[in-house]
Amino acid sequence: MTKEPHINVGIMSDKSIRFRLNGDFTYTNTGDTLSGEHEVAFSEGKLLFLGEKHDSLRFIPKTDQTSFDLKDVTIGKKFHWEQKQEQRFLGELRFITEEEEVTAINTLSIETYLTSVISSEMSATSSLELLKAHAVISRSWLLSQLNQKGKCHCCHSSKPVETETERIRWYDREDHTNFDVCADDHCQRYQGITKVSTQAVVAAINETRGEALVYGDEICDARFSKSCGGVAEVFENCWEETPHPYLAKVIDNATESDGNATDLTIEENAEKWIRTAPDAFCNTTDRAVLSQVLNDYDQKTPDFYRWTVEYTQSQLTDLVIRRTGIDFGKITDLIPIERGVSGRLIKLKIVGEKRTVTIGKELEIRKSLSESHLYSSAFVVDKESNQEGEILFKLTGAGWGHGVGLCQIGAAVMASEGYNYRAILEHYYKKAEIKKLY
Repeated sequence: MTKEPHINVGIMSDKSIRFRLNGDFTYTNTGDTLSGEHEVAFSEGKLLFLGEKHDSLRFIPKTDQTSFDLKDVTIGKKFHWEQKQEQRFLGELRFITEEEEVTAINTLSIETYLTSVISSEMSATSSLELLKAHAVISRSWLLSQLNQKGKCHCCHSSKPVETETERIRWYDREDHTNFDVCADDHCQRYQGITKVSTQAVVAAINETRGEALVYGDEICDARFSKSCGGVAEVFENCWEETPHPYLAKVIDNATESDGNATDLTIEENAEKWIRTAPDAFCNTTDRAVLSQVLNDYDQKTPDFYRWTVEYTQSQLTDLVIRRTGIDFGKITDLIPIERGVSGRLIKLKIVGEKRTVTIGKELEIRKSLSESHLYSSAFVVDKESNQEGEILFKLTGAGWGHGVGLCQIGAAVMASEGYNYRAILEHYYKKAEIKKLY
């Protein structure tokens, strides 16, 4: 690879989309120059625009700095902080039809895209070394996905399981048919130039231009999450059972000593670990550091290293039925069956008066036990009775997210303590090296 690639990003889909061209764009369907406010709508399998129907629409900016706005873009889809925004973008704008809706696609260079991703995934005021580390992993993840696009994924070493007594699923990024990646957290959070980039973000992109993590001849599928909770999880415990040597167990402190995390696959060890708060980079309450790595809506979640959630029996029963579609009857127990190296549950048995089912992997568990997503699947369960004699379920948990790869809050602390981006990446991706690809 010697030349910087371009990327097609799916921004949003709806029955109609309102947009504004902030300057002159070439409307390639007719060759006309357009600007200003417009709307495109789905109509009988076509795109209705300016009174005419089309299969697709394309708008090319006449300068590199000419932008366009999209109205009512949903961010954080199905997460606890879901909201709509008006967003601004550079690059080309296209519209296509997908599943009886209009889809907006933004085409731009990878480095311009990454400038936005770094500002969208975290605060643009983050320290330079953290931004550089994130630039490298975001670029690595993206290039890895582009390399995999169109390849056969039907020969995985493991497949989802769906029986009367077991439901094992995982949710990874799937190939998008009509664009490379989407703009939400399902791929990477991308909000165009809505989030103002700082000189530090621009410097982070420029100083790491073309750099990616590689393992042998492979560009690393560089995963990351908000907080590992003290120990990073391995890839195969969250997704398909294909080990990635560079996504291995990491004890997230300066000495990398176990801190009683010797083997968290053992229930007794995991319970002790989760009920305490061992030393870790991501074990911090430093608001200055957190404000660098967390956007405003992310800062609404202050208890991420160790957290608790409580449900009454009736609340849990109603929640699980709605979230899984399975009628368990009254939920009577939640029993850990299998844990990963970080203490995250891979399999959990849900016991009801009508039915008992073992569910997994980690995100299926998180989706089943929360209106959006439980912070992580690294939790233990306590049961007690309230004054009405109803069972109370208390979940005590660790971390925020799947915990694989870089821990964003841990990396922020490392940067604040003087670690450079290479040292941060070496800590979280043990067997990978940084290589300049273009």
